[in-house]
Amino acid sequence: MTLTALINIDEKRVAPALEEFGQKLDGVDGEAVLDFSSVGRMDSKALGALEEFARLTEEKRIKVVLRGVNVDVYKVLKLVKLTRRFSFLN
Repeated sequence: MTLTALINIDEKRVAPALEEFGQKLDGVDGEAVLDFSSVGRMDSKALGALEEFARLTEEKRIKVVLRGVNVDVYKVLKLVKLTRRFSFLN
């Protein structure tokens, strides 16, 4: 099944949202667009969940686009070397 999904990510629920969506990826191919426009900062739990989500989507060959990432969040993702695993859209 091909999927193009837009998922809105709430800053207070980054990790749970990624974990929930990650569990629904079996048998899916396509693209996932994660809207990060309401995320102003990432804590270590959110970063860990994003790294695990990246691993899952790479295994399943699903392209992930992060939309609306602010400069501070982007800098953190760059620092922990996660930017290369995603495409970005503003």
